[in-house]
Amino acid sequence: MLNKFLNPDEIVKLLPLKEGMVVADFGSGSGHFALAIAKLIQPGGKIIALDVYKPALESLQLRARTTGLQGVIRTQWADLESEQGSELQSHSCDLVLLANILFQSKNKISLIKEAKRVLKPNGLLVLIEWQKDKLPNQASLFPLSKEEAFDLAGKYGFQIERELSLGATHYGFIAKLK
Repeated sequence: MLNKFLNPDEIVKLLPLKEGMVVADFGSGSGHFALAIAKLIQPGGKIIALDVYKPALESLQLRARTTGLQGVIRTQWADLESEQGSELQSHSCDLVLLANILFQSKNKISLIKEAKRVLKPNGLLVLIEWQKDKLPNQASLFPLSKEEAFDLAGKYGFQIERELSLGATHYGFIAKLK
């Protein structure tokens, strides 16, 4: 379903990714973005794919092995809504990706705070979300508008660097930790 709306291989080309970076993919699911990012940061880079759903992480591990990216991708179970839920070291990541995760969370602040904690000084936050009016089944979810996402990032120390053009169903931006 993700690839019908977003093309991770094309989107990651819009990001300032370089070989050797350490990237955390919060709410990675089965790893559409993690796999695309891994190709751009290898061989010296690492992506830590974090999710609360263990079968998705197992699927990603298998896909990483079959594509030869198992040395670049590390999967880790995490409750990202709890304090220090990623269990990553503070200031250990160059970039944190939050793609299609905030609309599922009642506790968006915890996710943003955790991203801030694990980012290195001047680290980057990449946020990709459903446009509020395009999200199916809104009644059982917690969507936020682009403006609300800008405000949330700004409130917790991020400065928007640029918006990402993601088509009719999603919005996104790159923000730098101040």
